[in-house]
Amino acid sequence: MEWSWQRIPSEFLVTDVKLCRQGKLGKRKGFLHIRKGRIEGLGVGAPTAEGIPALDGDGLVCAPGLVDLHVHFREPGHEEKETVATGSRAAAAGGYTSVVTMPNTDPAIDNTGMIRYLIDRGKEAGRCRIHPTGAISPGREGQGMTEFGDMVSAGAVGFTDDGSPVASGGLMSNALKYADVLGVPIITHAEDRSIVGKGCMHAGYWSARLGMAGMARAGEDTAVFRDVELARAAGAHLHVAHVSTKGVVEIIRRAKNEGLRITAEATPHHFSLDHSRCRGYSPLFKMNPPLREPDDVNAVAEGLADGTLDCIATDHAPHTVTEKEHQFDQAPFGVTGLETALGVGITYLVNTGVMDLGRLVQCMSETPARIFNLPGGRLEEGAEADFVLFDPTRKWKVVADGFQSRSDNSAYLGETLIGRVAATFRGGRLTWRAES
Repeated sequence: MEWSWQRIPSEFLVTDVKLCRQGKLGKRKGFLHIRKGRIEGLGVGAPTAEGIPALDGDGLVCAPGLVDLHVHFREPGHEEKETVATGSRAAAAGGYTSVVTMPNTDPAIDNTGMIRYLIDRGKEAGRCRIHPTGAISPGREGQGMTEFGDMVSAGAVGFTDDGSPVASGGLMSNALKYADVLGVPIITHAEDRSIVGKGCMHAGYWSARLGMAGMARAGEDTAVFRDVELARAAGAHLHVAHVSTKGVVEIIRRAKNEGLRITAEATPHHFSLDHSRCRGYSPLFKMNPPLREPDDVNAVAEGLADGTLDCIATDHAPHTVTEKEHQFDQAPFGVTGLETALGVGITYLVNTGVMDLGRLVQCMSETPARIFNLPGGRLEEGAEADFVLFDPTRKWKVVADGFQSRSDNSAYLGETLIGRVAATFRGGRLTWRAES
């Protein structure tokens, strides 16, 4: 049956699939029964219902729709890089049904009108659920606080000045306290710029050899340590974004062992690539935090495997071709990630034995939804019918003209990944279907 994402039955079956949920991949094939946007039933074997349209899953894995806690859709202000519509399409192509957007747009997302604008734009796009974060400070300038309460009422799911660290410990402390009252996290962009300076890549062997200003691990480590201690004092929920150093992994591990309310994410590029990728001066490998040393990469991967780091988030950061054609030290930080994340996870974590497929899916769906208290991320009766079908063995080459995103600044261009999305459903509606 040929279904388009605009037209789909209100009740249908997905059969002959391996269900992946609660951190486990089923050994036997099973089915989903979808009715009016929700999961009516699921199980192993064949469904007993008759007369209901069925989609043959052909042995694909069926998992909860992926949830990304960290994306940049650039709207408003830089629509030439990405819009909510194009970013949502990229998300659906990558298997995502929910994303959390960052507020470093132009103007910044620092008031209720901007929060409502993004939510409305997401509904218009219709591809995935948009959950905005609000800026901690007006204009993300680090001076004073925005109206947290009003923005939460409008739909904000957390607060951050992402892209800019909160230099003032007093401001961060107050932000943690107010956010805790409202039941949402503070997301820290952990970077001490007095240490990092004008660095453009990791401070180490390759920065010295290439003659580039380096960004020392200490710039991230000390910033995370400060914010963990402030969260301890406030008894609040701190979420650490894009962890990249072995030192931060250990700080978070100790904090969790002490019972602090700390959660953390890691990006695909930080658990798969190291700073040697910068040796050709390609700005496609320039991001903040930077690619670090193999020991850091291994520590991040191990942190995800043992639960020290809670989830995988892409930090999807699109830029135009012109911007990324600048010299390395002058090009902007950031790479795309939504459409490659699942393949990178399978290629670099599952197929290398770091974790099994069930754990990977959990890190990309159930856990991020739970720690931010978002809908979705579950395959169970009565839940929203947000799910993805994918082939964990499918090999594909990452090419520039294959992206749904408006930008193609991927760190994996030319690389062959394993694991590809076949179809994505949000609320029982088909939002993405691969051509082949």
